[in-house]
Amino acid sequence: MNSIHPSAVIGKRVQLGEGNDIGPGCVIEDGAVLGSRNRLWMRVYVGPGTTLGDDNQVHMGAVIGHVPQDLAFKDAATSARVGHRNTIREYVTIHRGTKEGTATALGDDNFLMANAHVAHNCEIGSRVIMANLATLAGYCVIEDEAFLSGLVVLHQFVRVGRLAMLSGLSAVNKDVPPFMVCGGRPAVIQGLNVVGLRRSGIGPQAREDIKRAYKLLYRSDLNVSNALEAIEREDNSNEVKQLVAFIKSSGRGICAGITGEEGEEGDSLLPRKPLRVPASGSEVSEG
Repeated sequence: MNSIHPSAVIGKRVQLGEGNDIGPGCVIEDGAVLGSRNRLWMRVYVGPGTTLGDDNQVHMGAVIGHVPQDLAFKDAATSARVGHRNTIREYVTIHRGTKEGTATALGDDNFLMANAHVAHNCEIGSRVIMANLATLAGYCVIEDEAFLSGLVVLHQFVRVGRLAMLSGLSAVNKDVPPFMVCGGRPAVIQGLNVVGLRRSGIGPQAREDIKRAYKLLYRSDLNVSNALEAIEREDNSNEVKQLVAFIKSSGRGICAGITGEEGEEGDSLLPRKPLRVPASGSEVSEG
């Protein structure tokens, strides 16, 4: 049985599972689908075509599945999909897709802190943390277990790899490979997410493989193409293969590294090496 406050507004074609708790002032539009045991605190808005799984906690003022902030949006039939056991805190905004039939999607066990924003057509994996005011532009992809600190801003189409960590106030306009620590304006790779790797249960040998791959990419004189070739000559773990595949599939190019060694006084935040794996054989760099 569902508990629905008398002041909540529920559309005629809303589908509800069992055990949902819908608080005062909530609005659930026609065509929305809620699974079971979700709690919507108060003044939560759920737009048409939105799907919530089971056991989600959606706090005050959150907006899920509203129209995208895109001038090209023409009232198309689009959606937002939220999986299971997500915590969506106060005033989070998750907009639905912008082109006909497309969706914005979140997986399971994510934690979106107050005022985080997920724009249209973003894809968020599972066990992702977005701290307060972290902001994704359209079409961003955030892989499993990534951590976005407060006030991080991502350019549209940017991807963040598994277990990557972005430091607060960063502006990210290139892809962040898996397992990296990244930050700055513009954001650069600053090291490996060593603590995250241990906590995730990745074994010692795989961690060593990742460390070796990182040094070839960011602490050698090799360009990206040659670094990838050197990495692939090794007997690599699945995690390193995932890292290589991520970089090879990058459309925007990957974030550069800082100059000098980690912890060296006077480190520059300017890119120090080519950022893109070229199709033609010529390197593309910034600077």
